[in-house]
Amino acid sequence: MSKRQILWLIPALIYVLFTFWYTDFGGPLTEQEIAEFSEPLVQQMPPDRLQYVTQFMRNDTGRQFLMVNIIDNNENPPDIEGAEPGESADQLMGRYMEHMYAQLLRRASHPVIAGEAVHDALDLVGVEDWETAQHWTTAAMMRYRSRRTFMEIITHPDTVGRHEFKIAALDKTIAYPIEMQLYLSDPRLLLGLILLIVTLLADKLIPIRDPKG
Repeated sequence: MSKRQILWLIPALIYVLFTFWYTDFGGPLTEQEIAEFSEPLVQQMPPDRLQYVTQFMRNDTGRQFLMVNIIDNNENPPDIEGAEPGESADQLMGRYMEHMYAQLLRRASHPVIAGEAVHDALDLVGVEDWETAQHWTTAAMMRYRSRRTFMEIITHPDTVGRHEFKIAALDKTIAYPIEMQLYLSDPRLLLGLILLIVTLLADKLIPIRDPKG
């Protein structure tokens, strides 16, 4: 194998390995998987809520998705067992997320965007309770490799055991999933472009003498 072939092979292998890790090729959730994921949720959710989550699993397309989170922190969160008295909403959320992040990154899931609200809602349509709906603290979008991955994370014992911290940290929240029609910041696209550019530059700038046949 020539040096030039090796030069192009290495980034190609990097991209393939990353893509296999970052992409769920398992297809939509099966009925057996749905039953397995539902089992630990029986004790945590009322029947109507569990049915709602089950329908989310049954409508699986097998694709990645973003969870849109709109959050209003609790200014005076209650004391929670396992946390120090008087901890703020940010501290309680940090306790929840310290285990959540480990499960997310292990499964190629991660934050896409996060930020603090700089003003109350500028436009509300079809919302009766203006006072409740106009104020929010932060917003974030979390990328999940698939609904399978999402269910693996929320049913993991390390995540379930710390859900109380999240509940105490929030005054209110809205979270809903979207499947992307346009996603220019997909790391697979960005990594592919970066590897291509770097390899092209290396191919042009580094003198490579291939042995002649």
